[in-house]
Amino acid sequence: MVKLAIWATVQAKPGKESQVEAFLKSAQPLAEAEPGTVTWYAVNLGGGRFGIFDTFQDESGREAHLNGEIAKALIANAKELFSSDPQIHKIEILAAKG
Repeated sequence: MVKLAIWATVQAKPGKESQVEAFLKSAQPLAEAEPGTVTWYAVNLGGGRFGIFDTFQDESGREAHLNGEIAKALIANAKELFSSDPQIHKIEILAAKG
């Protein structure tokens, strides 16, 4: 079972919801190219809020993701698309069904 994850949330600026959704969908190939990323999900939480949930076998995979192309793209687009900075949390998975 994977034990490490990232949970990140962003709030779209009013009127930018569809652009944030398209941006997150466009990140899927980048996540698939990361050997240390086990799973990657982009979700719509409603009300202009979006989330990203990723899992990793080890800390090196998680750090590679945090310093990878998706993170760079989030930072580069933050001022245009988001009403505040992305909230990024390193979390530990306690139990899972897989």
